[in-house]
Amino acid sequence: MTQAQDRLAALRARMNDTKTDLVVLAPGAHLAWLLGVTPHADERPCLALVSDNGAAFLMPALEAESVRTQTDLPFFTWSDDTGPEAALTQALGDLGASDAASLVLDETMRADHAALITDALPQAARRFTLDTVGALRMRKGADEYAALKRNAQLADTAMRAAWAAMRPGMTEMQVATVIRESFAGSGAKPLFNIVGAGPNGAFPHHHTGETVLKAGDAVVMDIGAASEGYSSDITRMALIGDGPEGYAEVHAVVERAVQAALAAARPGVKAHEVDDAARGVITEAGYGEFFVHRTGHGMGVEVHEPPYITASSQTVLQEGMVFSIEPGIYLPGRFGIRLEDIVILREDGPEILSDLPRDVEQIHA
Repeated sequence: MTQAQDRLAALRARMNDTKTDLVVLAPGAHLAWLLGVTPHADERPCLALVSDNGAAFLMPALEAESVRTQTDLPFFTWSDDTGPEAALTQALGDLGASDAASLVLDETMRADHAALITDALPQAARRFTLDTVGALRMRKGADEYAALKRNAQLADTAMRAAWAAMRPGMTEMQVATVIRESFAGSGAKPLFNIVGAGPNGAFPHHHTGETVLKAGDAVVMDIGAASEGYSSDITRMALIGDGPEGYAEVHAVVERAVQAALAAARPGVKAHEVDDAARGVITEAGYGEFFVHRTGHGMGVEVHEPPYITASSQTVLQEGMVFSIEPGIYLPGRFGIRLEDIVILREDGPEILSDLPRDVEQIHA
């Protein structure tokens, strides 16, 4: 069986378990993961429909020839002069889904495309993909792990390249350029490179700019790229010279929070318990109000995907899930510290994908 056939079979098993009659996916991460198909996405409905009887595409005639090179599933084509309604009706009939009672929609689908489906199936109870395609995507197989591990190694290399180049007088943007060039040179597509020097580091999603690095700065470095259809994401800290007053104490608190989260992450644990562990350390140290985001997010085909490691998440962690552990403390006007690793959950706990220590990198001023 091909990978697409394997994943379709796994999806149908989830559909059976969840009493789902029809799953409808739009161009995007879910469809790329499930079938390896990446159609052009625009205002024309191009949708994959999966039932227990089969799978097919509602396909704009404009796209049919190019998408045919990616899949041999049946197409129900429609043209701009006829519209998609008749083709959709025929597709639902052929898939035995005209009377579907339980419908799963891709949560990233355009609202008008979702309405096309729900109008055609007014009797169907609608939900999103969390317990079907989403549940499958959360647990990574051996090939996915290998790709994610290779991506993590590329990110380690890019981080080391940035550290080797960093000097006082460089701008954040110049450091980011080194990171992008390292990724590109390894065949990866740069996705993001947050370089936040000094007080800019207190903004978790700082927009890298023309701020000049100077002696005494703590620098947050959050970077990632895509290769082989998967992603990387890592955050480390650098100090220009000795760094700001109080830095060592705060770094130690964040490191203890990472360690607490790693210790809490086990199969069968709810995701919020990992967040609770990290947040508890930071709160006990007196910095709770300065930890302003979740402890982590899932990663795979997308940089941010389930499971989300939040204070409210009831998701039960399972072996094979991949997610970040990234507590942080952000002191306005002073500096910020975030330490982030991507882990895959094994039977006995998390395996960190990066080989790069979380120690602060000292850059000579």
